[in-house]
Amino acid sequence: MQQWYLVHTKPRQEQRALENLQRQGYPCFLPTITAERVRGVRCVTVTEPLFARYLFIQLDDSLQGRSWGPIRSTLGVTRLVTFGHQPARVPEALVEQLRQQVAQLAAQPQPLFTPGQIVRITRGPFAGLEAVYQMPDGQQRAVVLLTLLQRECRVAVPVVALARA
Repeated sequence: MQQWYLVHTKPRQEQRALENLQRQGYPCFLPTITAERVRGVRCVTVTEPLFARYLFIQLDDSLQGRSWGPIRSTLGVTRLVTFGHQPARVPEALVEQLRQQVAQLAAQPQPLFTPGQIVRITRGPFAGLEAVYQMPDGQQRAVVLLTLLQRECRVAVPVVALARA
């Protein structure tokens, strides 16, 4: 009978571990999400693992440990997650639910900021002030609502100058 298990990978090597395990013929699942991140002076869309350093692997339960050695020695893999000395089983329903949720999230990338979110300006003349994020203004700028002298002002600032408050 096939069971799902959890594999702990080396830092930022989830994709490498996934490819090497699949090359060996193991069915694997690496849940990923698409999100916006600030890199340098640009806002870029990246695909990253939902659970950093973890992926799911499906193994035949009848092998009783004989297939775990090659998994542990796979490039990118640190170990199987265990409770005591037994690999931790992951319910099939949980893996299936994750697959469905990842498919829904893949349709739309997670924005860096959402309208109405409180942000802190980290650079420029308004550095240190809190503002309310309004909307993106092109690829590299955003419109925020600042309260100055008891009045609300709309200001366009670089996205790289914003941080979550």
